[in-house]
Amino acid sequence: MTAQYSIGEFAKLTGLSTYTLRYYEKEKLITPARDNHERRFYTEHDIKWVGFLLHLKGTGMSMNEIKQYVKLRAQGDETIPARRELLNQVQARCVAQIEEMKMNLHVLSKKIDWYDGKLDHSITSSFDDYLNKE
Repeated sequence: MTAQYSIGEFAKLTGLSTYTLRYYEKEKLITPARDNHERRFYTEHDIKWVGFLLHLKGTGMSMNEIKQYVKLRAQGDETIPARRELLNQVQARCVAQIEEMKMNLHVLSKKIDWYDGKLDHSITSSFDDYLNKE
């Protein structure tokens, strides 16, 4: 028999609040099964699905894009090209954000190095000059 988790247990397993799980259900991102008393329950499959949704969210994918993906997925394999295109767009945007973050981190690291040089008196130039010496 497959393990069944209450919403509270599922919340702990996924790291999400019960409020968030109910919101995801309302938005049709997840569809828990119901027992004979109409109480929702979740399975291992649901844990994996929510994990994937969290990865999508972690890429910066918008809620509307996630809803679109879920809707396409529910329509079956004929939507694989559309799902792939959507994921390609999100991937490209995510890679661009990572590159921007890398550049920001580089400038931040240079500023810290410049401060270290100012404190130990090994740097006398302005930050702009220091940054542009590369």
